[in-house]
Amino acid sequence: MPRRTAAALATSGEVLRLIRTGEAVTRADLGRVTGLSRPAVQLRVGELLERGLVVERTDAPSTGGRPPVRLEFNAAGGVVLVAALGASRTRVSVCDLAGAELVGREFAMDVEQGPGTVLPLLMDTWDELLGDRPRSMIQGVGMGVPATVEFAQGRTESARVMASWTGVVIPPIIRERFSVPVLVDNDVNVLAIGEHRGAYPDLDDLMFVKISTRIGAGVIAGGGILRGALGAAGEIGHIPVLDGGGVLCRCGNYDCVDSLASGTALLRELRASGKDVRTIADVTALVRAGDAETMATVREAGRRIGEVLAGAVNILNPSVVVLGGDMAEAFGPLVSSIREVVYRRSTALATRRLRIEPSRLGAGAGISGCAVMVLDHVLSPEAVDETMTLTALRRDRVPATEAG
Repeated sequence: MPRRTAAALATSGEVLRLIRTGEAVTRADLGRVTGLSRPAVQLRVGELLERGLVVERTDAPSTGGRPPVRLEFNAAGGVVLVAALGASRTRVSVCDLAGAELVGREFAMDVEQGPGTVLPLLMDTWDELLGDRPRSMIQGVGMGVPATVEFAQGRTESARVMASWTGVVIPPIIRERFSVPVLVDNDVNVLAIGEHRGAYPDLDDLMFVKISTRIGAGVIAGGGILRGALGAAGEIGHIPVLDGGGVLCRCGNYDCVDSLASGTALLRELRASGKDVRTIADVTALVRAGDAETMATVREAGRRIGEVLAGAVNILNPSVVVLGGDMAEAFGPLVSSIREVVYRRSTALATRRLRIEPSRLGAGAGISGCAVMVLDHVLSPEAVDETMTLTALRRDRVPATEAG
């Protein structure tokens, strides 16, 4: 494939990318990096200033004479609407164009109520959180949902998990109220994106494992999220384990690690043994009290998860495995068991530099990942250029319409 020259890449969208990354922060920098003429640089910068994506600063240090005008990406020039849905807990937020949360709300919500109930609630919440901000500031919407997602279409494919969502194409529903790009992905994928960008930006290969009501993984490979052909990558919860005893999983198969070692499975097993546990917090209390039976059950769950992760580590060879979710955060014995099995069962080369770490961002990784996902799309050079073109076309049509 022929290599494109810098000048060929230097559209307004590419100029914005250079300013966002700090590769070029003055007009002179842009001219030097891109090879564009001074008038061409001025034109592109002017378009970005007009859209509010860039601002000028005159507080840069001077080396003599007038200080140079510094160009900065304007994170306050717009907002994105994001929602990180969990099986039982959801956070809805408005973020700026740097992905920082401006305002948010978290509440308990059963996603099994279905899209007809959940999506209107999300959109109403965004409307409330927007407050007095004009709708014109909204640049995009990003969502993470606890289901397998065909990413290109934003279609949930959940079979027996979140059954009422199966086959639902979410973006058109959201765009009826918010006419902007809408991106939807699996909840663990957005957690992986958020953790990668926020805590491990220098690593190209990372696996985020969520151990909560359900078990799933998001994989960063070569610096980007690995979704697979149809969005089903990372479904480690539905890998079967040995000696499971024939437990039916919600996916329809037997002895999946999700059906034997998730929070739901842990509660089921402890209740069957006579323990009065209703939530993971109840299990945590028993672990802290040193209850031997509960500790053994938690360790066995960690062993089963570790078996599955050892295979994933052998295949993917990540630099770090990040453990997140309620169970990973609450149970030291579970994490210890996972580490022990992964290091014992994986190959020596795959574990030579492998780190297995707790999540640094916690639940905040979901919101961060949703924001990064949609911002990487709407602020890409291609998307910015397309918006510029559409804006110019609309502007050109106005005089003709008025004249007609």
